[in-house]
Parts: sequence; C-alpha cells; structure tokens
Amino acid sequence: MEQIKLLKKNNVHSTDRIGTDRIGKLLFDFSVPAIIGMLVNAIYNIVDRIYVGQGVDPLGIAGISLVMPVMMVLMASSMLIGIGANSLFSIRLGQGRKDEVEKIMGHAFALLFFVPGIVIVACLIFLDAILLNILGVSEAVFPYAKGYLQVILYGGIFSAIGPGVNHFIRSDGHPKTSMLTQILGAVVNIILDPIFIFVFGWGVAGAAWATIISQFISFVWVIGYFNSRFTKLRFRFHAMKLEVKTTLQILAIGFAPFAMQLAIGLVNILLNRTLFAYGGDIAVAAMGIVYSILIVIIMPLQGLNQGAQPIIGYNYGAKKYDRVKKTYKWAVIYATAFVCIGFILFQFFPHFFIALFRNEEGELMDIGTFALRRCTMFLPLIGFQILSSNFFQSIGKPVQGTVLSLSRQILFYIPLLIILPRFFGIRGVFLSMPLADMGASILSAFVIAREMRILNGLEKET
Repeated sequence: MEQIKLLKKNNVHSTDRIGTDRIGKLLFDFSVPAIIGMLVNAIYNIVDRIYVGQGVDPLGIAGISLVMPVMMVLMASSMLIGIGANSLFSIRLGQGRKDEVEKIMGHAFALLFFVPGIVIVACLIFLDAILLNILGVSEAVFPYAKGYLQVILYGGIFSAIGPGVNHFIRSDGHPKTSMLTQILGAVVNIILDPIFIFVFGWGVAGAAWATIISQFISFVWVIGYFNSRFTKLRFRFHAMKLEVKTTLQILAIGFAPFAMQLAIGLVNILLNRTLFAYGGDIAVAAMGIVYSILIVIIMPLQGLNQGAQPIIGYNYGAKKYDRVKKTYKWAVIYATAFVCIGFILFQFFPHFFIALFRNEEGELMDIGTFALRRCTMFLPLIGFQILSSNFFQSIGKPVQGTVLSLSRQILFYIPLLIILPRFFGIRGVFLSMPLADMGASILSAFVIAREMRILNGLEKET
C-alpha cells in the first residue's frame, strides 16, 4: 500500500505515531474528537424523544422506546462488522502488514451491505408481528411505534454502513474527520426534527424521516473521505470479494460488541414488558426518558473506547505492551472521572433532566425522577466495566470480551429483572440496573487483573 499522508507536525506517518507519541497526548488526540462526536451522537439519539415528548404525546416517547430493541439489532449488525474489521485493521497496521488493510476494508464494506440488509428486509416483512408479539406494544402505543420504526427501516442500510465505515477514518489517523461525520448527521437531524414535527405535522414519522435523512448525509460524507486526497486508502472492488478466513476473523473479533447489543435488545424487551406489567405505558415512557439521559453518559464512554482502541490494537500488534497497559489505565481514569460528574448531576438534579422531555408535573415526572436516581446509584463503576470489556476486543481476544460484555445483561440484569419486581414491584425494576452494574464490575476486575499479569509476562519476554 502507498504511503498515507505525512503529518506536518512530526514528519511521520499518521498511523506510525500511534507507536511513538506520548500515550496521554495520543489518547487526547484520538479520544476527544471521538467523545465529542459520540456526545453529539447522543443528542442525535435523544432529540427525537425530546421533540416528540414536547410536540406530540408521552405515548410517542413510549412508542420510540418500545422499538429500540429492533434498532439495537440493526446497530449490532453494524458493530459486528465495523468494530470487528476496525480492530483487525489496527492490529495489522501495528504488525506492519499494511498490504492487508484494504482487503479488510473491502470485506467490511461488502458485509455491511449484506448482514444489516437481511435484518432490515426481515423486519419489514414481519413488522406487525414483531411489534405485537415480540415487543409487546399496546394498542394505544401501536400507531406511534409502527409509524416511527417503519420509516427508520427504510433508511436502515445507511445507519449501518455510515458508522461501520467511520471507524476506519479514525484508525487511518484522522479522528477529527471521524468526529465531523457524527456532528454533521446530528446537526442535520436537529434542524429537520422541528420542521417535520411542528411545521409539517408528521408526528413520530417526522422524527424518523429526520433521522434517516441525516444518516444518509453522514454516509455520503464517509464514502467521500475514502475518495479524497486526505488518504491513500480506497474501497477496491476486488477487495470486496469475500474470503472465508478474513470474514471469520472480522466476525470473531466483532462478536463481543455484537452480542452485547443483542443482549441489550433482549433486556429491553423484558424490561419494557415488566414496566408495562407493573406501571403501564407511563412507566415505559419514563424509562425511555431515563435511557435517553443515560445515553449522554454512555456514548462519550464509547467515544473514549473508540479513541483508545486503535492505540491499544496497534501497540499490541507491535508488541509494545507497556504502551497497551498505559493506554488502558488512563482511559479508565478518564472514564471514571466523567461518570462521577454524571452521578452527581443525576442524583441531585433529576427533575431538571426529566423536564427536558415533558415539562409538567404528574405521574411521568414522579416515576421518571425516582427511576433516574435509582438507576444511577452505581454509575461511577460503569466506566471501568465498559473499558475493560472493550479492552479485549482491541487486542483481538473475543472470548474474554464477549464474556464481560454479556455478563452485565445476561448473568446479572435479566435474573434481577425477573426476581426483584416480584418482591418490590416497580421499585424492583429500577433497582435491577445498578445491582447489575455492581456485579459486572466485580467480575471485570477479576478478569482484567488476570490479563494484566499475562501482559507483564509478555513484556518481560520482549
């Protein structure tokens, strides 16, 4: 592969600096744009609910919340390919095997069409059955849920390919360009939402149209980057011819985040059904608001993950294990500091955050403020748990990454969600989340401690 653009600042390749620059500076350079992009992306995800809550009906929020598991499945299919391919991409760069990176990119692009495409077609064919029989949408909420999800699925392929390919821009040494991709889509969405909802009167469908149009524009921007002068990397047709070995490597590494998203979708289905059983549609709407607020915390952590991933992957491939450990350590410190700020805000000012979605007193406000406080009881542990599970994905160890990714949802959250409400009612539903956070964090501490001992041994050998 031809040399990529030289950095003017230090006259080294934009990827080679990952193995030489100071870790703190690298993590800042790679993570801050990703965090800003993901924070904007969080707004991207909640702005629909804010406009729907203020301009349509609280049941509209419930409708959007109930279809989130389907959207998570679509996101999971994108993460399976995008994150898996990007991790392999970074490791190969660190190993100096640059001849393989365009083949990895080509495989990712082809798979991002194929895998999410199957999901979209299946969902459109069985849409009513999915809404009524799987998601348990009530008669009152059904028009809102169907009106939103149907439009989202029409543009679902762009929501899969855009984020999936955007990972490569960051690993190519251009995190700010990657950030701009996310900002562009969010800004377009924020502009179009009030026009479609308030001016055109399209309701929840208007929010969905604003989302898919913004995703299409982001998709065009991403594809444009790989046909620009800023990179020598290109999507080659011959590289899109799938080979079994490369395809399986991508799927194996991407399986952990894929499985985690599927587990989150499964938990959401169970959660929504439990909420409806103990609190009705208003409880579903309240929890939808809480999840939207928590996205503002979780998405920046994912941005920190995205910034740390190419640094960890590259240096692991280059056998620079001390740099791998330093990157992980500082990423955990930054993540913990960030979530502690969120913990303080949510515990002391829950009313303010719920009012952003529906500024009126009543049952929705009461349930929402209570839920926000309870669900964030152990929020300071979240940063460590998320960074630890993604660490294994970055170094190409999918088994450990999958175990930690699924532990919170499958091992802890689902059993708690089944047991606690039987004794504590709706309060038990909201207590399940923080207790699952605590359990998953304890497990992560044991697994990551073992891996650090292995890295220490490898470091001594080199």
